[in-house]
Amino acid sequence: MLRITVQDASNEVTLKLEGSLVGAWVAELEEAWRASNSKLAGRVIRVDMTGVDRVDPAGKYLLALLRDRGTVLVAAGKVMQIEAEIIEGWTLREES
Repeated sequence: MLRITVQDASNEVTLKLEGSLVGAWVAELEEAWRASNSKLAGRVIRVDMTGVDRVDPAGKYLLALLRDRGTVLVAAGKVMQIEAEIIEGWTLREES
């Protein structure tokens, strides 16, 4: 189960995640990100993963993709620090 809370502030939009980013919940995060991203109006979008306890490979790929698209990822705790290191190491664009 994954809970996604959208926190809409004047300078940023935060998607706060709680639970496991696995299976069908990966698509739910993508939908929430697309909806929020469409109305940013120059603001930053953040994905707060401090409440996430598990991420499957599809979730890792989505997070890497979101980061590649300019989303700021916020992680804390031992498990999420490891996940963040993995995501930071992924490159989605071809390097010249």
